Amino acid sequence: MSKAKQKGTAAETAVVNWLQSKGRKHVERRSLNGVNDRGDIAGIPCVVIEVKNHKQMKLSEWLQELAVEMENDKAETGVVIHKKTGTTDVGKWYATMPVSVWFDLIKEAGY
Repeated sequence: MSKAKQKGTAAETAVVNWLQSKGRKHVERRSLNGVNDRGDIAGIPCVVIEVKNHKQMKLSEWLQELAVEMENDKAETGVVIHKKTGTTDVGKWYATMPVSVWFDLIKEAGY
C-alpha cells in the first residue's frame, strides 16, 4: 500500500472511530467504487462523508468530488472532513461544505 493510501486509510479510520465515540455506532469505511464513488464513510443515512489527509488544501477540487459523490449516493447532504496538520483529534479537524448544503442543513434544523 502506498504512503498516500496509508494516510488516507488512517484518516478515514480516525473519523469512523470518532463518530462511533459520539454515538454513531453504525458508521464504517466504504469500499472503493471507482467512478461510482459514494464517499469514504457509510452509516449515516442520506449523508456523504469524504475524508482528506493532505498538507495542501484543495477545497475546490474536494467540493467538486463531494458533489459527484452526493449525486452518486442520492444523498441529501455531505461534507468533506479534512485533517488539521499537527493534530490527531478529529474534533479539531475541518468540515467543509458548499454554502448551499450548509443552508439546507440550518433550514432543516428550523433556523
